[in-house]
Amino acid sequence: MPKVLALIPARGGSKGVHRKNMRLVAGKPLIAHTISQALEAAGVDEVIVSSDDDEILAVAEANGAIALRRPDHIAQDDSPVIDSIIHAVGQHGPYDAVALLQPTSPLRLPTDITAAVALFLQTGQPVCSVFRVEDGHPGRMYRIEDGGGRARLVPLMPELARHRRQDLPPLYLRNGALYVFGPRQVDEGRIITDDMLAYVMDANSSVNVDTEFDLRVLKLVMEDRAP
Repeated sequence: MPKVLALIPARGGSKGVHRKNMRLVAGKPLIAHTISQALEAAGVDEVIVSSDDDEILAVAEANGAIALRRPDHIAQDDSPVIDSIIHAVGQHGPYDAVALLQPTSPLRLPTDITAAVALFLQTGQPVCSVFRVEDGHPGRMYRIEDGGGRARLVPLMPELARHRRQDLPPLYLRNGALYVFGPRQVDEGRIITDDMLAYVMDANSSVNVDTEFDLRVLKLVMEDRAP
């Protein structure tokens, strides 16, 4: 049977939202929601939380995950996530697939993790979760250029600027909820590749907490989902 790791990267520091991984959402720390989803997903063998923060590591252990202390030199603001992936899989390999689950995108379901992992194992191609762009479609975007002292709007995609929203070609945005990949991507040092497959999620399940406003939206959505 293939070995599957679910890896949750969670630094203690955050510029946009202070201590965001520990902020309470629906009665428990934000990161605890992703841990629960990973533990409930079929086919996941180990759930690992990689962090430099004692409090986050304690929450990981209390919620049933493996707490892996991340070295300080790969836990800086500018540290690429691939460094924490290489560190984690080096401690817990060999493995066939890694599901990277960002705790700031906690509206995925355990079945989403299971399906995305299955897609990777069936095809051997890395998988990335996305949602269809509607109002933020680049066909409705503009640059601002100087027009004789006035801010002149210039369409980013002139050929689509006059299309109705419902007539725009479908485009998709990564939502941060799921990345599934294998040893090849780790060895190459990149998880965003040219051969990724899409795992399409609903836009309402794609809240990614980067700001305090995002956190407020997430709390409202989670409250609505509560039984």
